[in-house]
Amino acid sequence: MPDIAKEAGVGRTTVHRYFPDRESLINATIVDSVQVVTNAVAAAAPEDGCAIEAMRRVINAMISVGNRLLFLFDDPNVLRGLPPEAVPDNSYLTNLIERGQAEGVFDPESSTQWLEHALYGLVMWACQDSKNGLMPQHAAAPAVIRTFERGVRCRD
Repeated sequence: MPDIAKEAGVGRTTVHRYFPDRESLINATIVDSVQVVTNAVAAAAPEDGCAIEAMRRVINAMISVGNRLLFLFDDPNVLRGLPPEAVPDNSYLTNLIERGQAEGVFDPESSTQWLEHALYGLVMWACQDSKNGLMPQHAAAPAVIRTFERGVRCRD
């Protein structure tokens, strides 16, 4: 907690006033991160427009909050014990993929779950590579979009 207070530029007593222990600070960070990711995706309007354009917006939104995604999903223990109302809702992605399959732009032979897993894998690795300096931040979303579209789009 002292290191966190120092990084935040406040005293330890200030941190302890809001977070009595490390666990409460981590829980608050988890809930805040879920909300930040949810807001970013909602702002991308995944239900609007054609599926391919909506997916591009969603990917850009996900990459923009990449550090939060890494925090939430890099360690499977992070989301354990979270109250049901705080668990991230990814139905927007399922709906978007199903819509894309119905519109004939996403591969209908692949399951929705498989396409979700593929997308999350691409997003997470792009965020990780960007964080580690292996990929410039501005190149992450275009790389994910390009790879995802070339792998899941229906061919004419």
